[in-house]
Amino acid sequence: MITRWWWVRHGPVPSQKGLIYGQRDVSCDTSDLAAFKGLAKTLPEDAVWVTSNLVRTHETLRAIWQQSGKQGEPLSEPNFAEQSFGDWEGLTWDDFHAAKDPAYAQFWEDPGNNSMPGGESFADLIERVRSVIERLTDEHAGSDIVAVTHSGTIRSAIAVALGLDATQALNVVVDCLALSRIDYLGGSEGSSRGGWRVTGINLLPYNSIDR
Repeated sequence: MITRWWWVRHGPVPSQKGLIYGQRDVSCDTSDLAAFKGLAKTLPEDAVWVTSNLVRTHETLRAIWQQSGKQGEPLSEPNFAEQSFGDWEGLTWDDFHAAKDPAYAQFWEDPGNNSMPGGESFADLIERVRSVIERLTDEHAGSDIVAVTHSGTIRSAIAVALGLDATQALNVVVDCLALSRIDYLGGSEGSSRGGWRVTGINLLPYNSIDR
């Protein structure tokens, strides 16, 4: 039995270059109709849809549905939210570089495992995302699941599928409105565990993936 996960990163956030928005509830740009038409054409019609609790994922999902004509109410999973950057949210990376903040230098010594003041590490995010993936995979075994989330969330999902550690997973590029696919192959009868495979990472919405 195969459970197919379709991961879409939300639309671009109009903001100052280098702004750290993390879990700030900011809107995104949904004006790229070609991208949304491509996603609507590619994504499976009969799927379980899920977003994070942040508005930019809701806006992106609605823009896809507007092109496909789909209606309904998606699942909302707060643990699919972007990594929390804590006290740094609302600032820019240039701010820290100019201020020569010791916490900034310390963070970059191990950005996969170090957390920001008041925030969480990327390793923490992977475990947060893992728990939801495992639960929804069990609850919707054999289904298509479309998850409209964030770059950190999607990197975490890929880390779960490939067994990557936090440092390795940060090397994965996830662009806005790009599509990634991972599948869970359930264990055979009498076997308690299956395994993951990766079908595609960071694909443009104009390119289709076999359903």
